[in-house]
Amino acid sequence: MPQVFRIGSFWANENKPLEPIHVHVAKGKPVANATKFWITKSGKALLANNNSELDAKTLNWLSRAIEANSRIVIEKWIGFFGEITYYC
Repeated sequence: MPQVFRIGSFWANENKPLEPIHVHVAKGKPVANATKFWITKSGKALLANNNSELDAKTLNWLSRAIEANSRIVIEKWIGFFGEITYYC
């Protein structure tokens, strides 16, 4: 899956179409086991894991940024995979 959007030194990338829609984020370079947020049907971002060990302030900021751009992510996901499921 190509990069969907980039905010500052953060990136977001959806890699596994068999999972519900989600966003991986890491500071700096992309990493295989990055922090993960689920995107809900209502466009909310739920933290699935914090494998990148980002601080609480950064996680809150990212959550708000993902929620503000959730429609874009959802549209890109459907456009790329042709289907979508949600965690909740």
